[in-house]
Amino acid sequence: MAAISAADVAKLRRITLAGMMDCKKALEEADGNFDKAIEIIRKKGQAVANKRSDREATQGVVLSRVTADGKTGVMIVLNSESDFVAKNAEFLGFANNILDLALKNNPSTLEGLKALSMDGTKVGDKVVEYIGIIGEKLELSYFDKIEAPYVHAYIHPGNKLATLVGFTKAGLDLQVYKDIAMQVAAMNPVAVDKADVPQSVIDQEIEIGKEQARREGKPEAMLQKIAEGKLGKFFRESTLLNQDFIKDNKMTINQYLKSADPDLKVTAFKRYTLNL
Repeated sequence: MAAISAADVAKLRRITLAGMMDCKKALEEADGNFDKAIEIIRKKGQAVANKRSDREATQGVVLSRVTADGKTGVMIVLNSESDFVAKNAEFLGFANNILDLALKNNPSTLEGLKALSMDGTKVGDKVVEYIGIIGEKLELSYFDKIEAPYVHAYIHPGNKLATLVGFTKAGLDLQVYKDIAMQVAAMNPVAVDKADVPQSVIDQEIEIGKEQARREGKPEAMLQKIAEGKLGKFFRESTLLNQDFIKDNKMTINQYLKSADPDLKVTAFKRYTLNL
């Protein structure tokens, strides 16, 4: 049987909107084959049309970094046509130069980053120039940042997945910050806490729950109540503070934070992945 990673489960969840455990079971039944897993979920009536398409490019690198004072973290995605180019040291160096420029100048938007000067040329134009050097289409497709009393950056080996997490307090054991950044990477939460989940996502989860219950033959009058019960499960699985800590599932992330420091809170997080 193929090994099923947390990243695989999170990716299938994004595609199908089925529950985390349902995705894991489907992948196990399909022996890791995503197409078969999707079909299994559809046949069981546990998925609806995917309306939450995320910005996922073909190949490239995802990089994140934090300023020397630890108060600002930035993330960029530089895309290429092939993984061969994405692993090229020159391409990676170019991407890191853009990241450094973003850290130094702190632009507000992707367009602002593209307008910055790099060796006398706008970054956006520099990317176009670099196409001629590499011989493939390149695109600077994503930029975001977090500002907080302390920000931690994590890049998963291979440069295909990166996270940024903002915290209310600096000066704690570095491992605590790293643990949270890796939790975001592995479990792909949709928000920090329940109150941060967009109403559109909540409405969608309610509809998913009602449709699942309807397909299971539950009475129409009970669908709303059943769906609200499933929503509680969604919050536990998909909001950072309520998720089980991946290194110790006897505690939630919220409990882990309080054990490190009662005043430590997560202010925000960013996560981007390519082709995992």
